[in-house]
Amino acid sequence: MKFDSWYLTDKGLRRESNQDSCLINKDLGLFIVADGMGGHSGGEVASSMAVETVEEIMLQPESPKKSPRELILHSYEEASRRIFDKAANERPELAGMGTTMVMAHIRGKYLYVGNVGDSRCYLFKKPNLWQITEDHSLLNEQLRAGVMSEEQVRQFVGRNVITRSVGYERDVYPDVIEREIFPGEIYLLCSDGLSSLVEDKVISEILNQNPPDKAVKACVEQALANGGDDNVTVMLLHFHE
Repeated sequence: MKFDSWYLTDKGLRRESNQDSCLINKDLGLFIVADGMGGHSGGEVASSMAVETVEEIMLQPESPKKSPRELILHSYEEASRRIFDKAANERPELAGMGTTMVMAHIRGKYLYVGNVGDSRCYLFKKPNLWQITEDHSLLNEQLRAGVMSEEQVRQFVGRNVITRSVGYERDVYPDVIEREIFPGEIYLLCSDGLSSLVEDKVISEILNQNPPDKAVKACVEQALANGGDDNVTVMLLHFHE
């Protein structure tokens, strides 16, 4: 099945640097968005290391023989070890750095999504939008436990606190989702610079009202219009016959 891909990243209106990292490698069928955390430069180091590690693993000659699930698990585990060890052994000033990472890997007619943190993957099939990843965040844990209502979400003080990240601890276990791909589907990967500022219903409206190549820019512009508090990265995969 043929597909097109686009991405756009912006440092936002209130950050001095962009600590998001992303990758499109169509030859490998590999697509990644990572949102770094950990001080002035730690987040940038962590997110770039995570992306580079996954691509390196996917490029290894034996990788096509392994199952996508096995590859994704290994990629996250190795990225987390490298980031943690770099801070512990080489760059102590970066202690505590880590990154979210959402990735998509195409193998045949299936898409495999890996996720750690609160960057997201959405599925859009006109006219509907679904979030297919689960946020690893304090906010989402409160929602799942039923101790907070949807109305209280915007006032929640710890909405940016994530409960699982790549590299903050040496070991990490990602969620892995397998989906069969169908023509007309759009997958949107993003950092929380989009999802925390633009409601899902507005993202859905943008995708319904714009062709895929224009929707990426429209999403970023909407995040900036809503305050641009964070780095924002949006990546889109459009599958067609």
